[in-house]
Amino acid sequence: MTVRTQRTRLLATAAVLASASLVLTACGSSKSSSNSGAAGANPSASVAAVTADPALATLVPADVKSSGKLIVAADASYAPNEFKDDKGNIVGLDVDLADAIAKKLGLTADVQNADFTSIIPGITAKKYQLGMSSFTDTKEREQTVDMVTYFSAGSAVAVKKGNPDKIDPKDLCGKKVAVQTGTTQAQEITDVRNPDCAKAGKPTIPNDGDKFTLQTDVTTALVSGRDQVMMADSPVVDYAVKQTNGQLEKLGETYDSAPYGVIVDKGSPLAQAVQGAVQSLIADGTYKQILAKWGVEAGAIDKSEINAAKS
Repeated sequence: MTVRTQRTRLLATAAVLASASLVLTACGSSKSSSNSGAAGANPSASVAAVTADPALATLVPADVKSSGKLIVAADASYAPNEFKDDKGNIVGLDVDLADAIAKKLGLTADVQNADFTSIIPGITAKKYQLGMSSFTDTKEREQTVDMVTYFSAGSAVAVKKGNPDKIDPKDLCGKKVAVQTGTTQAQEITDVRNPDCAKAGKPTIPNDGDKFTLQTDVTTALVSGRDQVMMADSPVVDYAVKQTNGQLEKLGETYDSAPYGVIVDKGSPLAQAVQGAVQSLIADGTYKQILAKWGVEAGAIDKSEINAAKS
């Protein structure tokens, strides 16, 4: 089964309904723009200043080096990690990091929009070189691809402001819960929450959750009242609360924190190259500047590793 990060992954533009309609028009590929950022943000000077590391560049496979670019897949519906701005550019935390990683390796990043569940198959089919889309590093994924850690995120629960349905984030039995298809949270409902509800003699979450292809649609389902609860990665929930102008609120604390990983084809020397690039960005301060730009400093890690999943 393909599971997302802890998802700890996010929403997409200014207001939720406008954000959703924008992303619905974004089904094809679209190159990223390193000059784009969050609404009103200036270009990322930290990314622009990154220069190639000759030692790391020698680790790049010859075919990738000759092309001069890294083709990176991202599901651009998960702000602030990856989403489309009002000009249709793919922007976000993962996009800036992809740009910086590519520059460290003497390459440029070509970030392309892709459905979340198609990214790992696309990596193994050699359609993309990297997947950067808030993937949680898991042992299950590591059986198919290699994962280079770069961020730490957890799961979180959101409801409408004021919690009108008196939702308990630890007991969602019988509640209408919106989730994105293929995410850690979707799997959590199926594998943990609903079995626990059944054991307790309580009604389960209907249909193992109200599932949507796009995270923006998940948020819209909660704002519109179609669903009572939203489960997503912690940065996504935090961002959704801000971008909906207080229509939503986070319930309880972030839980089950785990690292995000850059997806690389199994056994590819790119894994070592990317790991070295991430570690170099951490060391020179670029990494934390990028996280600060997107307001996600809490997810910073000190050491990038290859295949470091605990479960």
